[in-house]
Amino acid sequence: MKIALAGAGAFGEKHLDALRLIDGVKVVSVVGRRLEPTQAVAAKYGIGHACTDLAEALEQPGLDAVILATPTQMHAAQTIQCLEAGKHVQVEIPLCDNLADGEAVLAKQQETGLVAMVGHTRRFNPSHQYIHNKIVAGELGIQQMDVQTYFFRRKNMNAKGEARSWTDHLLWHHAAHTVDLFAYQAGPIVQANALEGPIHPELGIAMDMSIQLKAESGAICTLSLSFNNDGPLGTFFRYICDNGTWIARYDDLVTGREEPVDLSGVAVSSNGIELQDREFVAAIREGREPNASVAQVMPCYRVLDALERQLAP
Repeated sequence: MKIALAGAGAFGEKHLDALRLIDGVKVVSVVGRRLEPTQAVAAKYGIGHACTDLAEALEQPGLDAVILATPTQMHAAQTIQCLEAGKHVQVEIPLCDNLADGEAVLAKQQETGLVAMVGHTRRFNPSHQYIHNKIVAGELGIQQMDVQTYFFRRKNMNAKGEARSWTDHLLWHHAAHTVDLFAYQAGPIVQANALEGPIHPELGIAMDMSIQLKAESGAICTLSLSFNNDGPLGTFFRYICDNGTWIARYDDLVTGREEPVDLSGVAVSSNGIELQDREFVAAIREGREPNASVAQVMPCYRVLDALERQLAP
């Protein structure tokens, strides 16, 4: 399977590392904003083609699929561009930064019938898979999820400490992880409320946000997000259930008493990004809808749209 990667930044390299581990997959092109650093990434991973135009990558002979790890504001249009070119596509979270764009992607996917998947990594992290498997087996039900998503990001910098060409967003990007995960674990969301803190004078975004969610099942979720938090950094999930409490930190899981949970039997890897990419490749090979398909995650973006309208002046 021949794949192109668009977005040669910090997260793009995570996908390249993951794709190396999947049999029968070859990355044949990498796309970046500037040619020289993109060529450097291509050389590092032994990729034969590098360019700055997605359209050029889409013309590579025998190309089957594209992974988009580009700036948020480009996601929807580029996903549609790939589908119109007849390529399967996985786009990093978020699918869009406004609902109309997301609905347009869904319509195009339904028109083409191609695999279109969104990088909602929390569905694939072994820590959250462990909880999901117990829910599906009827061993527990969520009463509350308490989630903290904290960064120190008062300037446009990426995970490698390099200047970004775009501005990140707490609601459409970082809240999307938890809104989707809560619905995946607890059921459809029927109520959502949000508050935001002061707007950053240069970045033009709220740097702090608080979100409340309620699922049809009665479970609730409290999500706190900040770009002002000076450590510890990352996202931490507390699952308060009717039969136990767990704390998930990316691919790791402990009980409420900080006792480590053995996740070795949950999946073929302990890396959520690799598992996400494996699902994308498998769905293409098997001709089926992937977990975290555009259709499956659209309810999340409808909730985000409702929250944005609450926050609008």
